Amino acid sequence: MKNKKGLMDETPKIGVFICHCGINIGGIVDVPKIVNYAKTLPGVVYAESNLYTCSSDGISKIKEAIEKHGLNRVVVASCTPRTHEPLFRETCEEAGLNKYLFEMANIREHCSWVHMREPEEAAQKAKGIVRMAIAKAWFLRPQEETEVEVTPSSLVIGAGISGIQAALNLAYQGFKVYLIEKEPAIGGMLRDLYMLYPTGKYASAILKSAAKALKANSNISLYTSTVVEDVKGYIGNYEVTALKDGKERITFNVGTIIVATGAEEFKPTGMYCYGEHENVITQLELERLLKRGLPQKVNKVVMIQCVGAMDEEEGREYCSRICCATALKNALLIKEANPRADVYILYRDLQAYGKEYEKYYLRAQEQNVKFINYLPERRPTVKPRSDDKLTVNVFHTLIGKEIPIDCDLLVLSTPLIQHESGKSLSPSLKVPLGPDEFFLEAHTKLRPVDFATDGIYLCGTAHGPKALNESIIQAYAAASSAAIPMAKGHVRSEAITATVDEDLCRGCGKCIEVCEYNAINLDRKVLDVEPFVLAPMILAKVNEVVCKGCGCCASACPTGAITMRHFTDKQILAQIKAAYGGLSHDS
Repeated sequence: MKNKKGLMDETPKIGVFICHCGINIGGIVDVPKIVNYAKTLPGVVYAESNLYTCSSDGISKIKEAIEKHGLNRVVVASCTPRTHEPLFRETCEEAGLNKYLFEMANIREHCSWVHMREPEEAAQKAKGIVRMAIAKAWFLRPQEETEVEVTPSSLVIGAGISGIQAALNLAYQGFKVYLIEKEPAIGGMLRDLYMLYPTGKYASAILKSAAKALKANSNISLYTSTVVEDVKGYIGNYEVTALKDGKERITFNVGTIIVATGAEEFKPTGMYCYGEHENVITQLELERLLKRGLPQKVNKVVMIQCVGAMDEEEGREYCSRICCATALKNALLIKEANPRADVYILYRDLQAYGKEYEKYYLRAQEQNVKFINYLPERRPTVKPRSDDKLTVNVFHTLIGKEIPIDCDLLVLSTPLIQHESGKSLSPSLKVPLGPDEFFLEAHTKLRPVDFATDGIYLCGTAHGPKALNESIIQAYAAASSAAIPMAKGHVRSEAITATVDEDLCRGCGKCIEVCEYNAINLDRKVLDVEPFVLAPMILAKVNEVVCKGCGCCASACPTGAITMRHFTDKQILAQIKAAYGGLSHDS
């Protein structure tokens, strides 16, 4: 990438653009005062305010100012860089300025929002934040991004419904897809389900249709009874080794990876007589029972919600989200199979969210399904009876006393949990698990189907408990994200990476120990020390494509051999000095 402006021998000509952000900033901070202050700072040749700097009008003004005033550094003081820095960098690049000659100051989250009742103090703080950004801008240098070729093929791990849909979506776009499933058959948990909510369609029909589409698509290579053994490389160039039937090794190269490994139902062994009494089952086991046909002897059914979920002691504090709707659906199916059956749902909090699930709840009430609220500190208790039935004692919060319920069948609604194969895949792919042990996305709102590691995406219940329609929607999103770099044929890695000064490096390996992305390795290099004498040295080497510029290696390096591009010591020290009221422009 050519650097049209901002060469190292140029005197900085800094343009400062301060955003009102409607009333988010302008309603608290005196923006015109900050603009006038910015004009007095060394190196600033132009400053202005904008109502919304991120608008098309604000973007146009930045481009015009770069051209008109010969700006070779740009500072925007507005909201969070997390959302808008890429836009402003792109604006600078379109105007002929290297995108890394841009600096952003956050005076919304860091200033106006946290000091909304202190306008004078907020204005002073905004001045300081802008001053620090300008101080760093003096020492910004053009950076070049590394371009990497992307192999136009993808690996999808898991052939449940989300994995199948992601694979089909990519295959329809013309990409080669390797679909790997650890089980002998595809479908995941869909194989065990009977009827789906809220559509009322049979799970077997959906699975049959998906299997037919897979078989008909020549772009998909399906491997069952296969597990991912090893993954090496980075976005665009992953080398995958898989083990089929425990003996046959398969290797192939892909540009992207989608994790769709699914989840499994929690087995509540030792809770409510589960595992001890044959008439105590889970909702998934009830699905299998409904597929075969409900026994005639089942006339009274009790369902207990939140078994093993929303429980700090059990280590699963999350709501599994699908349990309530599943209980409502299965209660209605039981009533449909046996209208005379009594069905009780014992719940803590009934999550019938959305219009469709609210209708389910109302239908269940119309069908005389009985709902009893219990308190988490007074959970139901279960006692087996001599006649092979069960007695459930529950404290009814509405009437304020404990009541006994005799039943033929006790159904426990348990959460989805991460399975062991998912946990073992995490270190292999170098992608994180969250506190709930499900795979953790890069950002809940901004990058919901991406991992922090570029080129790897996720979907379905591998990400967390969700309904079938949500899993399919997320599969489409993951496939869309994976298709973008493959369609382009190349990607550019962020230039903000670590760089090693070979004269200072001693090859101690401390940087490797702290690097979360495995972006550093030790490289053997032969140096000429004196005539006819060669001295081999072990030096740290950074893979710039994999490096995320987190800075851990730089802080851990005992000799100071590692420097972060765009966050050099000189830039940071200039900001620190500016924070205390001074500006340093010594080169």
